Parts: sequence; structure tokens; C-alpha cells
Amino acid sequence: QVQLAESGGGLVQAGGSLRLSCTASGRTFSSSSMGWFRQAPGKEREFVAAIMLVGGAAYYAGSVKGRFTISRDNAKNTVYLQMNSLKPEDTAVYYCAAVKLAGRGWYNPLDAWGQGTLVTVSS
Repeated sequence: QVQLAESGGGLVQAGGSLRLSCTASGRTFSSSSMGWFRQAPGKEREFVAAIMLVGGAAYYAGSVKGRFTISRDNAKNTVYLQMNSLKPEDTAVYYCAAVKLAGRGWYNPLDAWGQGTLVTVSS
């Protein structure tokens, strides 16, 4: 059973920073590339960032590249998302998940989601 627990969201002013954390169940984390998605009110969930299981290469959506940094601590089964220079359009519920890349883009192959963590950026 996949278990994911996100934390670290909150209310921040534009230009501020937050660091999100996600702890995943051992089997999921140790065998998966991991990533972050977000869903803003009234919009579909979208890919934000991914970090590969092998090699640790990171990939970002164009809208966050240069502002967000994804990392993982394998000893703690935890993936992080450092978010800097936040904008009001970053307001969303953020979810971590296992990720894969296919023709349709980045997706969650396990289709298992945590409760998410809400990030609100005020202008």
C-alpha cells in the first residue's frame, strides 16, 4: 500500500519562500522516481518537478524553473520542494507522488495520492 504524507504548506507573501516535505512508504520511495504536482482551484492537476531514482537528475515545469528546487533524502524516504520567489499563481494544493515520463508527459504510475499540502501566496 502506497502511503504519502505532504507537509510544509502555508500562507506566504509574494516573493517569499516555503519548503515542502513528503515522506513516502519505503517500497514506493526506494523503487520510484519522485515528483510534485499541484492543483489550483478550478484547474486540473499539473506537473511541477521530478527527481530521478537513478542519478538524481531533476526536471521542472517551465513555470517554476529557476525558482523551485526538488531534492530527495533516501535515508529518510523523503522528497523536498524548495520554493523561492513565490507568485500568487503558485497558489495550489501540492501533492507528491511517484512519477514516470511518457509521451503524454509526467504522470503518476501508481495513481496514489496523499492529502496534499495547501500553499497560498498573497499579492
